[in-house]
Amino acid sequence: MTPFRKVHGAGNDFILLADPHETRDWGNLAASLCHRRMGIGGDGVVVSERISAGTYTVTCYNSDGSVASMCGNALRCAARCAAEDHGDTRMTLLMGSASHEAVVDGSQIGVSVTVGAVTQRVLALRWRSQRLEFAAVNSGTEHVVAFARSLQQSDVVGLGRHVCHHAALAPAGANVNLAQIVDRCTLKIRTYERGVEAETLSCGSGAVAAVAVAREVRAVTNGPVTVRNEAGTPLRVGRPGDPHDSAVWLTGPAEVVYWGEMA
Repeated sequence: MTPFRKVHGAGNDFILLADPHETRDWGNLAASLCHRRMGIGGDGVVVSERISAGTYTVTCYNSDGSVASMCGNALRCAARCAAEDHGDTRMTLLMGSASHEAVVDGSQIGVSVTVGAVTQRVLALRWRSQRLEFAAVNSGTEHVVAFARSLQQSDVVGLGRHVCHHAALAPAGANVNLAQIVDRCTLKIRTYERGVEAETLSCGSGAVAAVAVAREVRAVTNGPVTVRNEAGTPLRVGRPGDPHDSAVWLTGPAEVVYWGEMA
């Protein structure tokens, strides 16, 4: 039997395995394990392994079996569980080719995220009654962001399926974010995630991407920005103290829902 934890970071939920004692093809198993009716249910499978004191490798398998190059909420969930298991409150998390710092303060978990340059107007289209212009930015993985008048009536799943693998974003495709500016310190966001191929309640790297694009057009402050999501559990995106550092900090809650064992 293999122990696991069901965890979520602001509504983005995962099946997390910490230092599994057996080797399985987790990517191949991800679809069945993440199935909402015939499996445990989740947006992905996260495998976290402690390689030295305060340092962990974290791999996130999307529900389609692909490996996420970056998942901010998965990193935050892994940090929460590492703190429970080993008592670390500051740690280094290695995901893909990137290194992230993490700080655990109770249920509030912050991780560093490196953000690339924003490219405006990579794709423009009319969807339903709105004209949308997407900007692209890499916040550890590929994202496109467009600002909408209203998110409540938006067909995020239909739009996401159309845009995610659009020829203009080839070959990698991108996660698709619709954002709404509430005020200079607040955004609302809905995200269609590549690899999950569905809308998720929250996307950490999407929140960072939306803030980066909003800052580019001076729609939000350079200070901390609250990003509201469909889970109703906001994330906070803020700059570090060093203005020459390209990273930002993504902070919010991460919770363990239950423990279990899989055969």
